[in-house]
Amino acid sequence: MRNVARTSLVDAAIEQLRDQITSGAWPVGTKLPSESRLAETLGMSRLSVREALRVLAHAGLLATRQGDGTYVTATDESQVALRRRLDRAAAMDIIDVRRGLDLVAARLAAAQRTADDLAGMREALARRDAAAEAGDLDAFADADVAFHLHVADAAHNPLLGDLYRSMSESLRDSVRDLGQAALRPDTSHHDLLAAIEAGDAAAAIGVSVGILDRQERDL
Repeated sequence: MRNVARTSLVDAAIEQLRDQITSGAWPVGTKLPSESRLAETLGMSRLSVREALRVLAHAGLLATRQGDGTYVTATDESQVALRRRLDRAAAMDIIDVRRGLDLVAARLAAAQRTADDLAGMREALARRDAAAEAGDLDAFADADVAFHLHVADAAHNPLLGDLYRSMSESLRDSVRDLGQAALRPDTSHHDLLAAIEAGDAAAAIGVSVGILDRQERDL
C-alpha cells in the first residue's frame, strides 16, 4: 500500500508541475524553485518532487544543470518527441556519411601515420578519457572529434581532412546528443589507435565499424 501511495503522490506532483509548464506559468528558460520550495508549495515530500522532476526531465520538458538548478526546456511533450525523432534521423545521416569517411581514414592512417600523428591521437584520447571520468560531455565531445580529426589527418589526404573538418560541428552535436551514454567506459578508441600504430588496416577498419555501430545503437 505504501508503494501505491508513493506512486500516487509522485503522479500528483508530475501533474501539478506539468500544468505549471504547459500553461505558460513557467516559460521556456525559467529556472524552477528549489526542491524544498517546490515541496513546500505542493505540500509534498522532497522525495516525491525529486522523482517528478526526474520524470519530466526524461520527457524533455526540464533539464538539470549541475551546480545551477533545473530549467524549463520545452512546454509541449509532443513537440519534444517530434524533435527527438528528427534529431535521430539527422544523427543517422551523419553516421551513414561517417561509414564512408571513417573507414577510408582508418585504412589510410594505418599505412601513412607518422609519430606526430600518433602523438596527436594519444593526446586527444587522454583528454577524452579525462572528460568521461569527470562527466563533462562538452569536453568529451570536443576531444572525441579531435581524435577522429587526427585519424583523418594521419591518412595524409588533404581532401579527406577538409571533408572531416567541414563536418566537425555536426560531429560534436552527434556526440552530445548521445548524452550520458557517450561517457560509458569503452576501449574501442584505444583499440583503434593501437591498430593504426601497428599498421593493421583490417583491424583499424573493423574497430571503426564497431565504434559507429555502438553510436547507432545508443541513438
